[in-house]
Amino acid sequence: MKFSEQWLRELVNPSLDNAQLAELLTMAGLEVEENDPAAPAFNKVVVAQVVEVRKHENAEKLNVCKVDAGLGGDLLQIVCGAPNVAPGVKVPCALVGAQLPGDFQIKEAKLRGVESFGMLCSARELGVSEESDGLLLLPADAPVGQDFREYYALDDRILTLKLTPNRADCLSLSGIAREVAALTGADYKPVAIATVSPQIDDRRDIKLDAADACPRYAGRVVRGVNAAAPTPVWMKRRLERSGIRSISALVDITNYILLEQGQPMHAFDHAKLSGTVSVRFAAAGEQLELLNGKTLALEPDMLVIADANGPVALAGIMGGQPTSVQIGETQDVFLESAYFAPNVIAGKSRRLGFGSDSSHRFERGVDFGHCRDALERATELVLSICGGQAGPVSEALATLPARPAVALRPARVTKVLGIELPVTTLQAMFEKLGLTVVASGEALHVTPPSYRFDIAIEEDLIEEVARLYGYDNVPTRAPTAPQAMLAQDGRRREALAIKQLLASRDYQEIVSYAFVESQWEADFAANAQPVKLINPIASQMSVMRSTLIGGLIHTLAGNLNRKHERVRLFEVARVFHGTQAEQQPEMIAGLAYGARVAEQWGAKAERVDFYDIKADVEALLAPRHARFEKAEHPAFHPGRCARVILDGRDIGVLGELHPQWVQRYDLPAAPVLFELNLSALTARDLVKSQPVSKLQPVRRDLAFVVDDAVQYQQILDAFATAKQPCVKTIECFDVYRGAGVPEGKKSLAFKVILQDTQKNLSDADIDSAVSQLIVAVQQRVQAELRS
Repeated sequence: MKFSEQWLRELVNPSLDNAQLAELLTMAGLEVEENDPAAPAFNKVVVAQVVEVRKHENAEKLNVCKVDAGLGGDLLQIVCGAPNVAPGVKVPCALVGAQLPGDFQIKEAKLRGVESFGMLCSARELGVSEESDGLLLLPADAPVGQDFREYYALDDRILTLKLTPNRADCLSLSGIAREVAALTGADYKPVAIATVSPQIDDRRDIKLDAADACPRYAGRVVRGVNAAAPTPVWMKRRLERSGIRSISALVDITNYILLEQGQPMHAFDHAKLSGTVSVRFAAAGEQLELLNGKTLALEPDMLVIADANGPVALAGIMGGQPTSVQIGETQDVFLESAYFAPNVIAGKSRRLGFGSDSSHRFERGVDFGHCRDALERATELVLSICGGQAGPVSEALATLPARPAVALRPARVTKVLGIELPVTTLQAMFEKLGLTVVASGEALHVTPPSYRFDIAIEEDLIEEVARLYGYDNVPTRAPTAPQAMLAQDGRRREALAIKQLLASRDYQEIVSYAFVESQWEADFAANAQPVKLINPIASQMSVMRSTLIGGLIHTLAGNLNRKHERVRLFEVARVFHGTQAEQQPEMIAGLAYGARVAEQWGAKAERVDFYDIKADVEALLAPRHARFEKAEHPAFHPGRCARVILDGRDIGVLGELHPQWVQRYDLPAAPVLFELNLSALTARDLVKSQPVSKLQPVRRDLAFVVDDAVQYQQILDAFATAKQPCVKTIECFDVYRGAGVPEGKKSLAFKVILQDTQKNLSDADIDSAVSQLIVAVQQRVQAELRS
């Protein structure tokens, strides 16, 4: 909800400045999302009248104007190129020395040999509007010489409220003013609404064929209106500052009522309607061309306004084009004001792919007791702006929503909020909000008015008490309950510890949607049957993800588009292989792209590769050791992908992105990724203490020549079969192919560390252990010891 502060202060004017008012609304649950000036700062701009216009002698598109700027009879000579400058028009004029938006200063100038002492301004040049077709033309009664900021009320602020769906009563200036008055005690001055006496007998019958969906519908015929009448400046200004573009006087009036009273309305061209106006659900095969130009095939659950020839409006959402008012054509109008049940309107905008200010209000709840008053107010504005004669109000009524009283126990307020308030204080709070209160026994019975749809249970009333009392005024007390230290399971670690470990390795966490494109599932998981959403929020978010890879790739692409050359990302989230809980495990996935280390003088620039990510995975699993086995995965390069096996269980995969997806997703190079089951990382072995040996370790280097097809893991497995307790670590430090090594073979060199905690190892002990290692490798992988 966007509105002008000056407009609000005409209804209620508390002794608060702008910042205090914004803070008050926010702390009362009506969050002020934006608080902007109505126009940027400028000075020395006045209302002026163009007296004389003649063509510039040396420029075809320029005019030399004589302008009365209210300077005591002296006329200013100003050169102007605007196409709409003409004798007699009143426009804003920036005098010499004026400072305009954009740090633009007006000076005496000579344009093509003619002196100019000022500038006639457009709305865009003053920051009043984004659009401009020439000079900003002012009404004929604009006082010449008056400061333009004062005349145009530009020392105003535009507040934007981010309302929660339950506060539909504050989707109008009247509702916000009512709230401010209750919060501050300032006088609320509602707009006086007078009943318009009928001047003609013309009326149109109304029939409710769907009384549950529309229990109240009122309408009135107004004949002889001038549809081409200009919208008053004050109304146009208020609409624009509320984010609504001025269209025509009749349409602007209905939009104004929507903002002022919170009642959506529509004006039909009376001559284009036929017979009785009925409110019903659409019939099979019916269509309707809407005001937005779309022709809609109506469905049976869509409520429509219809005449004898068929639907003329989509109830609560948008009017129809064939019966709309047209400038220069419409002479008689039929004004409607109705209440539509929220559950009938809710969800339709999302299904149709478009909405309106009306549907935004109707699906949250409109004041069903105010329909007729809003119609009277609209009629009054139509007659005063467009002229005409009004007929009597036609109204059809069914059973309106019940407003049952809600019981509130003062003791419950004390228990929930921690503050004790007298019953009289509670009663006064509710009466400020327009709620009817009756004390009965130990409870207050509070009846909400027709505009409050959010009050149904006792907790709703307690929330109102907290808002009016002020959240800041609720005392903060330290908890008094005993706090026991809970036992920690030493066999588990928190997910936070894993996140911190990745962050320490230069990764940054992302949070992406669980709803993804079906194409992602096909590409990265070869999943032809993903879990589909019945009501997706967007067409590109139609299925549930079964892998986190798509979100990482999408985020990488966004970072690359913003010129980030080195990216490290990870995400911890749930994936969905089905609808059952056991089919929705939590996973952790990471991505690395770009240089191995950030650009610097001390290290050569090298791209991150498979083994860098493998080291990160090993760090996540430490002190446990996993096996890495060659694998194939739809997301990864077939020769640069491995399964991660821990304690005999497959816990995930890592690898380089498949070249096909690198090309499809417009990536300059392939990132390297991993995806692991989070439960495998949170589980850990109990820590066991081991003595630190005081004896010197012994190192032996072994080099084996093996077939290229032999994997590193196979040699480690062979070493393990030797079962030598004095062997502490075995690490590969060199891989060699070339001179001295046959074609199709490779040489792997290993560092072997031997140590005992009880005694120094003798040469015989060392030789025996090393011999057993050599034999094991030779037997298992047919290796040759390289001298």
